[in-house]
Amino acid sequence: MLSLLKFKRSKFVFTIFILVLTINIFFYKDSPILTSAHINEDNIKIIEELLSTRNNALLQGNPEDIQVLYDRSTKLGTWAYEHELKKMKYLHNWAEKQGIIFSNIKSIFKIRSVKESSDTASYNFICSTEYSYVYENEPQTENFFRIGTYHSLKLQKSSDKWLIVKEWYTDPFADSLELEDLKKEEFREFILSSKPRDFSNLNQRRISAVEYADRYCGAAADEEFGFSYNKKYRDYNPLGGDCANFASQILFEGGKFKKNRTWNYTKDGSKAWVNAQAFKDYMLNSGRASLIAKGTYNQVFKASFKLLPGDFVAYEKKGKVTHISVVTGSDSKGYTLVNCHNTDRYRVPWDLGWSNKNIKFWLVRVHY
Repeated sequence: MLSLLKFKRSKFVFTIFILVLTINIFFYKDSPILTSAHINEDNIKIIEELLSTRNNALLQGNPEDIQVLYDRSTKLGTWAYEHELKKMKYLHNWAEKQGIIFSNIKSIFKIRSVKESSDTASYNFICSTEYSYVYENEPQTENFFRIGTYHSLKLQKSSDKWLIVKEWYTDPFADSLELEDLKKEEFREFILSSKPRDFSNLNQRRISAVEYADRYCGAAADEEFGFSYNKKYRDYNPLGGDCANFASQILFEGGKFKKNRTWNYTKDGSKAWVNAQAFKDYMLNSGRASLIAKGTYNQVFKASFKLLPGDFVAYEKKGKVTHISVVTGSDSKGYTLVNCHNTDRYRVPWDLGWSNKNIKFWLVRVHY
């Protein structure tokens, strides 16, 4: 009984910790970028070297290379380290299933705030990471996708080295760190034998929807757009997620779907506008969309090649849709790519971070 109480107390403390970090990180997300007077070259160099070391370790699949970054004598430092190891394993398992080789991983970042003392430094920053990859049987053709993350990081100085003692960021792989039960070889063979898809006959509404999705996918968008969302709309990330709000914007602003009493945004969004489950239900029940396929990854894998730019994917966990992403293209093997908010994604393979066997997918055709 005592050990159970300790476990519950520990779980409660960790939940509060994550909640506080989440509030902090979204506060800084909306704040203006600080001037160079507050952020010196040393600050930039520290984050640059940390991200470079992690990216290279991730690329090579070498966990030893990141051990030196973390203070594993602390609980939070250990948790941060162990999570990076899980992410590394997942990414390489997914690459094996996909038949790809990562050729480069690079990050650019913007520091939002720095708090420093003699032996500690706390950072809030935006990070945009680009993953380049080639297919094993097509090494001459490089593909890429970008993932944008928002970080809260605390470092402690130890023997003239800065070590991570605490880190939180919106992890794109948090919902899928196990791939063992997927039929990897079957998927791999099918993908490697696939061809590029031709989207030259898309109608203008679909094209405009994709343009909007690319422009406003936040920290994953092209740097020229300032890593920001459309300021006309409220950011619902602090309230649970902005994915459906972004999908609704894409259909309204880009796809030119008209608002109505059910699906609407004035100063706030209606339930069908901002809630992932309600958005999916509204689109299907209103006749504005129809179902292509529904099921586990094993069940919908081949149907995913039917998705067109401007369609969407709904991700279901424990009987409820919790996420929406919008199709924006396909890669050199015709594999469907998507954009979304939380975590911000630009042209990312549609199942990356969602391959868990307990997740079901709704592949939805939107009628433009």
